[in-house]
Amino acid sequence: MQVTLRIQRFNPETDTKPHYQEYTVEVEPTDRVLDALNQVKWYQDGSLTYRRSCAHGICGSDAMRINGRNRLACKVLIKDLGPKITIEPLLGFKVIKDLVVDLEPFFAQYRTVMPYLINDEPPPTRERLQTPEERELIEDTSKCILCACCTSACPIFWTTEWLGPAAIVNGHRFLFDSRDRATEERLAVLNQRFGVWRCRTIFNCTEACPRGIQVTHAIEQVKRRILFEQS
Repeated sequence: MQVTLRIQRFNPETDTKPHYQEYTVEVEPTDRVLDALNQVKWYQDGSLTYRRSCAHGICGSDAMRINGRNRLACKVLIKDLGPKITIEPLLGFKVIKDLVVDLEPFFAQYRTVMPYLINDEPPPTRERLQTPEERELIEDTSKCILCACCTSACPIFWTTEWLGPAAIVNGHRFLFDSRDRATEERLAVLNQRFGVWRCRTIFNCTEACPRGIQVTHAIEQVKRRILFEQS
């Protein structure tokens, strides 16, 4: 089948503002949007710039807006979109070139929540074990691949400084880990003015997550944890 890709282009070296450019490609209905982008870059316009890596929905590199929704280009099938597809960079980030955005501010917020296990107790002779029930508490938020789809879908993130859904999800993952011992430090970060309280519970983040994480629910659990720990 033949589809038309309407792609937002921007080269800071030559353009004063973004513009759209259309490309027509031959694809199979079961091809992914990433396949169509590759057709453009490899055979029509090598200057087209976008991120990609694993192409299997695990690395999170190819997050972009596809027909107005934050998606992973490697997970969206052509047959589910129709003959004309509009592709744009994620909202809320500075565009470096075409579909590539500057994610350094995103990762800076991620690092703020200390997204790693902290436990200064003497190591046991074997690994630190968890019960199935303890593991279940972090099962959902452990699936985050840092694609930034959830954060870019949040209008609060577009307009003001705050941690964003992805950083809070990763804070949740260690807050509720029975092996971690940095609860107080993380809650102090998440309870700041730019922390969880700026969430307005509109569920954009949950809808945008390509891994199906219940992002809004995780944020609400962190809010309750803060209230419980302080009571």
